[in-house]
Amino acid sequence: MSPESIRGTRGEDRSNYTREESRAIRRRSLRLLGSLLKPRKKLIVLTAVVVVLSAVLRAMGPSLIAYGIDEALPRAVAQGDWGPAIGISLAYLVVGGGGAALVGWYVVLIARLTQAVMLELRTRIFRHTQRLSLEFHEGYTSGRIISRQTSDLESIQELLDGSLSELIDAVLLGSFTLIALFLLDWRSGLVLVAMGLPLGILMWWFVIESQKGFRATRTVSARLIVQFVETMTGIRAVQAFRREKRNDRAFAKVSDDYRRANLRVVNLFGVLDPGLVLLGNITIAAVLLWGAFRVTDNALAVGVLLAALLHVRNFFGPLEDVAMFLNSYQSAVAALEKVSGVLEEEPTVQDPERPVALPAARGSLRFDNVTFRYGGADDPKVVLDRCTLDIPAGQTIALVGTTGAGKSTLAKLIARFYDPTEGTVALDDVSLRELDTADMRRAIVMVTQEAYLFSGTIAENIALGKPDASRAEIRDAAKAVGADEFIQSLPDGYDTDVNKRGGRVSAGQRQLVSFARAFLADPAVLILDEATASLDLPSERLVQDALQRLLADRTAIIIAHRLSTVAIADRVLVMEHGVVVEDGSPEALVAQGGRFADLHAAWEKSLA
Repeated sequence: MSPESIRGTRGEDRSNYTREESRAIRRRSLRLLGSLLKPRKKLIVLTAVVVVLSAVLRAMGPSLIAYGIDEALPRAVAQGDWGPAIGISLAYLVVGGGGAALVGWYVVLIARLTQAVMLELRTRIFRHTQRLSLEFHEGYTSGRIISRQTSDLESIQELLDGSLSELIDAVLLGSFTLIALFLLDWRSGLVLVAMGLPLGILMWWFVIESQKGFRATRTVSARLIVQFVETMTGIRAVQAFRREKRNDRAFAKVSDDYRRANLRVVNLFGVLDPGLVLLGNITIAAVLLWGAFRVTDNALAVGVLLAALLHVRNFFGPLEDVAMFLNSYQSAVAALEKVSGVLEEEPTVQDPERPVALPAARGSLRFDNVTFRYGGADDPKVVLDRCTLDIPAGQTIALVGTTGAGKSTLAKLIARFYDPTEGTVALDDVSLRELDTADMRRAIVMVTQEAYLFSGTIAENIALGKPDASRAEIRDAAKAVGADEFIQSLPDGYDTDVNKRGGRVSAGQRQLVSFARAFLADPAVLILDEATASLDLPSERLVQDALQRLLADRTAIIIAHRLSTVAIADRVLVMEHGVVVEDGSPEALVAQGGRFADLHAAWEKSLA
């Protein structure tokens, strides 16, 4: 598998990847992190200077203590000269105070850097997922997208905001402490260096094992969010089909998997933390024992021994911070891999390099030998097969056929939610692939069975496609589709807040609002995909009356199982298995017999 084939991988499980594939994913993640940090070089440099100075000042403390004990204190006791003691005390205060002040400044700088990076990353994910084609959103669950924007970004923020600063501080303080220890007593420094081998083995083991553990926690965390979101989104179906107990068991299983994954990581720290404490105590004991022998032989001053012990303690103290960084790092790396995977996804429907403007579309459509298939190269499924159609501007077309016949696919190709696998779909003799995206979206509007209303007022939802519309234009559009009466009956009329997902209005009323939204946008081509399915008979009659008036001067594509909706069409296309098998006016198709005539006869019989 090449790095390109890994791009945007939607699978959550990395366990089956080869080493080269894992490296490719890691390089992709690092490229993303580099692109976020590159514009902030000045802030990074300033932060680095501040943390280096802070570490230098704090590493000087034990050496000042050694000078005070071995030089300043004897002079004060023997000669009554307190000047050096007072001087070294003031120097210690200055060094300690300066180090503390720089630490505070560093915390502020790293917070500014983190928030700037997180703002850019969060915005980039949101913008990119909006740009991705319908195919991506149909295959990538909403729970996983939410996981990318919430728990994954929180892990990355935790790394940048706290753990990374602790690591940098620990590494610099440890490095300067080791240098100071060698300058003070190189023999004690050798003892500390000798402990580097078991320390390195312990850290390496932890890095390898925690990498596996944190990837597992990110995977199970995403599954937990998906389980919760899907259950709450489909709560009506859950309660209608009494799936509560079954969902309880499924959620309990995923929750237990999440618990086990976290316990695995905690167990690793159960080895690392005591290991660090043990190595630190062994090193201090070795330095103390060897130093004591040298003190008794007058080969080492007491103050130097005390300073050496303080340096060793200061060296091992920050290693706990390194462990915490490794904790956050592995979690953040796993999260960054998934975030970078989403950002590497490319829209299957690409904007044209040299867009053709079409400011005033007439609405004529042409399918030229169009084939659409999906699935992998090994097992493609043909949904539309070599379709050739001419739809004149202003004509109303009804698409009829069994479920899976290709009706919705044909409509989505017209709306350019998909691009055909082969052939061309053209609007006014311009291929949709070449048409300016803004012009195409203005010219073609699709209304689906799912009438989605956004949080806000009724008026704002109607004006979605024309934000600058006046209140009079909004109300005229609502009147045209028969929505004005029910809107006026709402508590605040057009200013009524529909609440999230349109919870304050019925399904039929939401559909009427979506019709008003589409008609206010005034497209040249209007696609209705099962758009009357949620309407009761009185509402459907109102909409049909409105459609006959409003579709007179525009091209319309209507997909409907209700043949009452088909009656207003100029032309009917009957589809089976991705092929148009009948084409003609409703009257002509009924007269000639065939599939549509059978459907029409069954519909009339149902009304009897």
